[in-house]
This record gives sequence, C-alpha cells and structure tokens, in this order.
Amino acid sequence: MNGRSEIDGSRAAAERVARESYGKLVAVIAARTGDIAAAEDALSDAFSRAIQTWQRDGVPDNPEGWLVTVARNRLADIARSAAMRRSAGPVTDAMADPNVELGDPFGLETDAVPDRRLLLLFACAHPAIDETIHTPLMLQTVLGFEASDIAAGYAVPAATMAQRLVRAKRKIRDARIPFAVPSQEEYPARVGAVLEAVYGAYSLAWSDDAHGDVTSDVGAEALWLASVMADQLPDEPEALGLLALIAYSLARRLARSDKAGRFVPLDNQDTSLWDAKLIRKAGVVLERAALKGRPGRFQLEAAIQALHCDRVNTGTTDWAAIAQLHDGLLAIAPTLGGAVARAAAIGNVAGPSAGLAALEVCENLARGETLSRFQPYWAARARLHREAGDTASARKAYEKAVELTSDAGLKLWLQKERDGL
Repeated sequence: MNGRSEIDGSRAAAERVARESYGKLVAVIAARTGDIAAAEDALSDAFSRAIQTWQRDGVPDNPEGWLVTVARNRLADIARSAAMRRSAGPVTDAMADPNVELGDPFGLETDAVPDRRLLLLFACAHPAIDETIHTPLMLQTVLGFEASDIAAGYAVPAATMAQRLVRAKRKIRDARIPFAVPSQEEYPARVGAVLEAVYGAYSLAWSDDAHGDVTSDVGAEALWLASVMADQLPDEPEALGLLALIAYSLARRLARSDKAGRFVPLDNQDTSLWDAKLIRKAGVVLERAALKGRPGRFQLEAAIQALHCDRVNTGTTDWAAIAQLHDGLLAIAPTLGGAVARAAAIGNVAGPSAGLAALEVCENLARGETLSRFQPYWAARARLHREAGDTASARKAYEKAVELTSDAGLKLWLQKERDGL
C-alpha cells in the first residue's frame, strides 16, 4: 500500500468512528469531569492523531478505546499545567488527581467502551440549564450535529446557536451537573426534554443521503435511542409514540430521492421501496402506546405517519383523517412545522385557497425573522399558490424556499418545480 492510500485508509477509519460513535466517545470522556467542551476538544485532537498514528501502525482492534485513551491523556496533560489549574479550578483539579483513573491504553484497546449517551442526555436536560437549549445541546454533544445544522432546524442564526451551546456547556461544567439517571421524582419532568432531543435528531437526520446505509447513519441512531427510551419507560406512551414515529419515517427513507439525487415528495414515492417490516413494527408499537389511553404529541405524529404509510395497502391517502389529526396536534403541541403540515393537508382536502388561509396560523405562531427563515413554510406556500394559479406568488415563494434550502436533493426538486411554472 502506498503512502497516499495509507493516509486515506486511516482517515476513512477515523471518519467512520466519528460518524458512528461521536456521542458515545464524548459521553465517556466527559463523564468524570463534566467538561463537555474540553472533552470535545480532546476528542478532536485524538482524531487528528489517529490519522497519523493509524497510517503508521495500522488501525487498532478497538479504535474507540484508542481514541478515548488518547483524549483522556490529553486532558490529563492539560490539567497538570499550572495555568490550566488556575483558570479551570476544581474541575481541572479533579482531572489532575492521580487517584482518578484515566484509563489504561492496553485495557481500552481490548475492552468495549461503555455507552453513557443516555446519562449525557439526562445531564443536558438538567433543570439548571435553560430549557430552550436542552434539545440543541443534546443534538450536538450526544449525536454530533454541527451548530450550523442545529441553527437551521431552529430557524436562528448559526452564531447565536453556537454562543448558546457554549454557555450551556460551561454551565454543566461549573455547576458540576452529574452524568446520572435522575431520581424517580425528577424522572417525568426530564423525560420530555430527552424525547424532544431524540426527535430533533431524527428531524435533522432527515436530510441525509437517502441511499446511505440506514443501520449506520444518524437517523438509525435516533431510532436506537428511541428504542432504549421505550424499553426504559414501558409505561410512557409518548416514548412508544416517538419510537413508532421514527420507525414509520425511516421505513420510507430509500424512496425519498430519485436516481439523480432529487427529493421525491411523499405522494410520489414508490411504495415498493418502503420497508414493510419496519412499518409493521411501528404499527405494533403505536398500538401499545394507544392502549395506555394517554394520547400525546408523538403518538399523534406517529398516527399521521401511519396514515401516510397505509398507502402501501390502499393505494390512496386519507387526507381528511390526516387533517383531523393535525388539528388535534396543533391543539396540544402547536409548532411552526406542525402548522405548515396542517395547512398542506387542508389544501389537499379543501383546495389551495383553504390551505393558504390555514397558513395564517403560522404567522400567529412565529413572526418576523423566524418565519422568514423557515424553509418548509415557503415550500408549502409555493405549492399552494401554484395550485391556486397564482404563478407570480408561487415563483416568489419557490425562490425563497430555494434560498433557505441547504439539502442538495431538495434544492434540485424545488428548482425543478419553480422552473416548471
């Protein structure tokens, strides 16, 4: 193997571990100190060293363990410097304590790295942290999303989101918030934030390459986290509802793009590409949730997805039932995205004028910059204007939607729709 191939091979191995295990590694590195930012920096340094070292020595049998060891040693080196001890106080002292086990590189290269992502999820949902940053913090630290991607999902500037995340991580460090499952009394109040974080991961992962391996991407990781939450909370119907919701959505993943990489709308998807087995599993989980008799947001969203997936059996979509479910969803959990989806459903039932009127709810939920930056609003508005015969308004809305779209496949489709006016 030549030098170029060796570098490419070591880089590919490091990238694979980063893609599949980032949150797991951050969680185990940060668990002892509570300093998430320092753990992320140390892990980044470990990845850089991996590319060089693995090129020379080969990829270790346990690359995760190797990275954890290098990152912990890096933290220990930093902690032992007098300057860092003065600036970081008790957290750094804890890292420098010789009685704190930093991990044996030989042991970690043979033993599995413990999975503490759920503990990190609960740390991020601690009541001492501003609840508006719980979900974004979890998305970055546990699931590895960039601040810019999270900002796009929340329709805020990337710099603003980055600053909020830095402050939240500092709060966890300075308040010494533990990485632990909360007490029975605290559990219910903090479960909601964790479920929201998993849902957020699924939502942001939706723009990934539709032809990727579902077992190794972020969407599948969100499905795994939802499965763990459902197992740990068997009497919580919303945990079951979230699991069903993600399963229904991932079941359609391979149909979301055509061979050219263009986005394919749900109504136009080839149902033979849907994962029938995953759809059946989602149905069983949703039925279990319904038996609890406590409907909630995720159960309603899963029910909506179930109706969409039923097209594989009936060949049609029951838009009237979907619109009714959206009415219920808007009543108990009003969100900008939900209002847009409701307007689209109403447009399919009662015509584009009714759909455009329903979009006014979005203007009540969000005004100014937030609405102007919310791409789904403009995409829905463009379609409804087009169906109403208002070409000028449709073109203007399509232009705005294209401007706000970062996903290449979706942008291609929107441009095609615009050019077809």
